[in-house]
Amino acid sequence: MCEETLKIEETTAETTVETEQEAVTEPAGVETEPLFEEYVDFETFSKSDFRVVKVKECSAVKKSKKLLHFVLDDGTGTDRVILSGIHEFYEPEQLVGKTLLAITNLPPRKMMGIESCGMLMSAIHTVGGEEKLNLVMLSDEIPAGAKLY
Repeated sequence: MCEETLKIEETTAETTVETEQEAVTEPAGVETEPLFEEYVDFETFSKSDFRVVKVKECSAVKKSKKLLHFVLDDGTGTDRVILSGIHEFYEPEQLVGKTLLAITNLPPRKMMGIESCGMLMSAIHTVGGEEKLNLVMLSDEIPAGAKLY
């Protein structure tokens, strides 16, 4: 009797594992970019300064269909401005108050005459040939300026 019970439990466990694995499978038509084959040495990676930022203000950049203008709290006490070409995916009012991830030590870059001081991190993929983008949003419990390692 114990052997039969064990076999039934094993079969049930195998079915459960298969079901869980199937649930993790991406829907048909979802594509992501392949991983880089080239390694980045640790010293180079460690120079990147990833910080938690809080969105204080967000607005569309005039005369641009893609750019959003972010005013961010990066924990320094001075507002940081970052421009991001994500207007196709988000409306400005959706992002005010959100907690995001930014790389803050990129050289400033002018876009549409406005200096952008960093880059917001996002994930991209395609579904049925249509590009999708999701900003990396973090818990609101994490303070502005917290460093990610």
